[in-house]
Amino acid sequence: MILKRKSDFIVLYHRSPYDESKDKLGKKKWIDQKSPNGIIPTLRNIFRDKVDGTWIAWREIKDIDNEEDEITRINKETSFDLIRIPLNKKEISSFYHVTSKESFWPILHTFPNYFDVNNADWKIFEEVNKRFATTACNQAAKSATIWIHDYNLWLAPFYIREIRPDIKIIFFHHTPFPASDVFGILPWRNQILESLLSCDVVGFHIPRYAENFARAASSLLGAKKDSKESVSKKFISVGSALSEPTFTPYLNYDGRKIKIIASPVGTSPDLIANLVKSKTVETQIQKIKEGTKKGRKLILSASRVDYTKGNEELLLAFERLLEKRKDLHGEIVLMMACVSATSGMKIYKETQRAIEEIVGRINGKFSLIDWVPIRLSTKRIPYEELVAWFTQADICWITPLRDGLNLVAKEYVAARKGKPGVLVLSEFTGASVMLNGAILTNPYSQNKMDASINEAISMSLEEQLERIEMMTSAVESFTVQDWAEEQIKSIDLYS
Repeated sequence: MILKRKSDFIVLYHRSPYDESKDKLGKKKWIDQKSPNGIIPTLRNIFRDKVDGTWIAWREIKDIDNEEDEITRINKETSFDLIRIPLNKKEISSFYHVTSKESFWPILHTFPNYFDVNNADWKIFEEVNKRFATTACNQAAKSATIWIHDYNLWLAPFYIREIRPDIKIIFFHHTPFPASDVFGILPWRNQILESLLSCDVVGFHIPRYAENFARAASSLLGAKKDSKESVSKKFISVGSALSEPTFTPYLNYDGRKIKIIASPVGTSPDLIANLVKSKTVETQIQKIKEGTKKGRKLILSASRVDYTKGNEELLLAFERLLEKRKDLHGEIVLMMACVSATSGMKIYKETQRAIEEIVGRINGKFSLIDWVPIRLSTKRIPYEELVAWFTQADICWITPLRDGLNLVAKEYVAARKGKPGVLVLSEFTGASVMLNGAILTNPYSQNKMDASINEAISMSLEEQLERIEMMTSAVESFTVQDWAEEQIKSIDLYS
């Protein structure tokens, strides 16, 4: 089923803009996402000025009789049409959990040893992408703009361009894009690159990922690169492992000119500032204070259970810290919020088991009657509670082995505005090239990890305030709304 009214602006994103729920009478209703921050509210806000907009996501179906696209007119904070493409459990498992997460994810994050080509069902991945593309084309007005999100929909641009050459296509890549030799491991590399080069604009968080894509397109498909340009002043061009002083602004391929942009997703500093003052967060802050002995230094680490997140390396560094610094026993606490994966993937279960075993060993070795060094939570923490932890954490310790951006680092900075605090950040996160003032560390090096946490613990309040001020300036100068506007502006300028 397709709406009679065509859309000038369409978002393709596997996630729905609202969560589906039911009222007391069993009638379907739409509720906000559990986390009020992030890109979904921002994407919804774009539709405030686009009354003819459409968002295309998926929905899970259980029976074959319910296979039509579901169309809903959203009338909450804004008005737009939501079209949900029906996928059964097998299709979702194959397309998302297996092909995307087990085949693409390790390559994108430069963990080729986890890649297994035999896991992927490429035909199903092609079919799901084609269904997204076909629905979008049927719904699109003449010369409409379609904004596609992330690697799950890598092939959608090709199918859209094939069906509707009049459409303007933006693609934003939320994960890292690896070096061309690593990307080249994928047996479908040419098909993926051909599809991305069907876009008008391809966006990445940082110049390094954009340049990796340009190199892959050049070396694997022969795309011609325009002369390089200096990176924007919002990026740190030297110093981090992911720094890049220049990048390629355009690629030329098959008679087309494709714009490449580096545009990092921001956070919502104003929203966080308001939450910090809210009664809900104040209540959570009081609970944290009651559960933490006065004078103890609180370290916060927030991430997911994933082999890319460096949780085990962080825990081992904390263990070494306690072994070397007996003066810190009873004086420091690590709060590790490490959300369990829900996909049931074996590798994530093994990762969670390893994390729990290390935490158990450390707590068993060092705990005192009135002190347990690590608090571990594998449950999803409500966003308001996480903001409360940000306000109370003396140190935020974020050390993924690889991360496309890492919004937690930016959110911590926003919550600490005007207050002392220390951010220890892996230089393999995209955020590392924007947050001048963080203590950058190398999670692959024990010496670097040990030195960085010791520096954080001993840093003076004066230096903490100076660093927080520098990072706050960076966070506030490029918010999530700025990111969205830069993306949309890029297609307007291009056309």
